[in-house]
Amino acid sequence: MNHDEIRELAAVYALGGLDGEDRSRFEALLASGDPEATAALGEFEATLVALAKESPEAPPPSVKAALSHRIAAAAATAAPAAVVTPLRPRRILWPFVWAGLMAAGVAAIVVGLAISHSYEKRLQALGQEAAALRVEVDRERQLVDILRDPTTEIVALAGLEPAPAARARMIWNARGGGLLVAAGLPPVPAGKAYQLWAIAGKAAPVPAGVFTVDTKGTGSLRVPALVGVTKVDVFAVTLEPAGGLPAPTGPMYLAGKA
Repeated sequence: MNHDEIRELAAVYALGGLDGEDRSRFEALLASGDPEATAALGEFEATLVALAKESPEAPPPSVKAALSHRIAAAAATAAPAAVVTPLRPRRILWPFVWAGLMAAGVAAIVVGLAISHSYEKRLQALGQEAAALRVEVDRERQLVDILRDPTTEIVALAGLEPAPAARARMIWNARGGGLLVAAGLPPVPAGKAYQLWAIAGKAAPVPAGVFTVDTKGTGSLRVPALVGVTKVDVFAVTLEPAGGLPAPTGPMYLAGKA
């Protein structure tokens, strides 16, 4: 019998709930003076005593009667055991048994609270997912409105020297912003990102957002309406530090006239 099994049997025995062969085996260990079984039983009985002091409420008569009936029945039907040193009769500590039952009830409440907390966290996560979905739906609706607007332009951007095979389309509306979809761009180096620029006349380029691409060189960027920009002559894409810059410094990969 291993350590874990002895402790399990001792715990149930201390509560007066050990029956049949398991009870005989454990009492045989006690009769032989097994130090591990004796220590484990003493530990669990001490725990029950402490619980009883904290919860001195007596069990209802029905609980006591049911346990007495079960113990008496087990004793009457038990097979004759081998001759061993007689054991001193053990007195069932009813307040301790009741305290153990109460402790089990408390444990059930704790488990219930844990499940409730997990459920609340799941509901919170679902709420966050729903909020994110609503934002995405709103963005899609705005894009549909842009596409329906007769003033919306579709600008083709061609690949330049660093990536001559690259291509992009810019759906642009001065009041609602737009969407850039690019393909054929090289993978972005570590610490870098592609940055879109809106250029009007001889004014300085206006930063319009940063984006990266997947392993196939495809990427997209949702562009908000640019403050103070009513007309764009050229859209361009350069390679810049990941966070973007207020003015272009890197090589230009894409450009197209509006």
